[in-house]
Amino acid sequence: MTHKLTPGTAVLLVIPPLLWAGNAVTGRLVHDLISPAALNFIRWVLAFFILLPLAHGVLRKNSPLWPHWRRYALLGLLGIGLYNALQYMALQTSTPINATLVGSSMPVWMLAVGALFFGAAVTRRQVVGALLSVCGVLLVLSRGEWAQLLAFRLVPGDLFMLLATISWAFYSWLLARTSEPGSIRGDWAAFLMAQMVFGLAWSGSFAGAEWATGHTHASWGWPLVAALAFIAVGPAVLAYRCWGVGVQRAGPAVAGFFVNLTPLFAGLLSAAFLGETPQAFHGVAFALIVGGIVVSSRR
Repeated sequence: MTHKLTPGTAVLLVIPPLLWAGNAVTGRLVHDLISPAALNFIRWVLAFFILLPLAHGVLRKNSPLWPHWRRYALLGLLGIGLYNALQYMALQTSTPINATLVGSSMPVWMLAVGALFFGAAVTRRQVVGALLSVCGVLLVLSRGEWAQLLAFRLVPGDLFMLLATISWAFYSWLLARTSEPGSIRGDWAAFLMAQMVFGLAWSGSFAGAEWATGHTHASWGWPLVAALAFIAVGPAVLAYRCWGVGVQRAGPAVAGFFVNLTPLFAGLLSAAFLGETPQAFHGVAFALIVGGIVVSSRR
């Protein structure tokens, strides 16, 4: 399939990183107020009811969702259940800047997953660009001190974010390849609802496991309510809508590089709302990551 990156598609692919950066900053702001799996589950419950008026038909018995339920259950696991829960777990110990910079290894995982599991061709420029991105991510993981990498001392949140990124790479490739005859793919609200139905089940089971182990907590008040309202409307519904259309138009490999804009937005938002001033190594890491985008996207 031939993909083309138009200005309109580029705008669609810029919106999700901005909203996801806001999601990371919000997750960090409320990490003391609510446990990560509970935050993820409540977020998607709210998003479900926001989307229900637009996509209630997908839940009917004769809906085209059910013949392909296995594919949508897998999309719900990877894109709604695992990715978001792992990100909120990462933000328990990582800053939004670190978490989003680690997430900038996305192009590497997009290329690797595409080549290994979906038969996608990989160009030399894409490999060079991915290696530059990896150098940027390693710089973040080492906190600017390469000796830390040699000693393999990583913050747990960084590892959770790596797992989340790999999960999202699989999700994006499956998203691009989901085109069964008679599917609900043409209706964005129905397509997101089809994933959300199963994603709610997955995130609910993760929240249940968190509660069973005694790690669930929530301190209710206006700060938490406002945070939940934002992440349910913006990073959940709007970002997934724009990402879904953008991936279909530009392809997973190209779209993956737009994720690298998230650290830039996260740095700006962190400085504004968390008072976390970026360090020198963050700037160098971001330069490497942007260099990876430029090299990979040139023709």
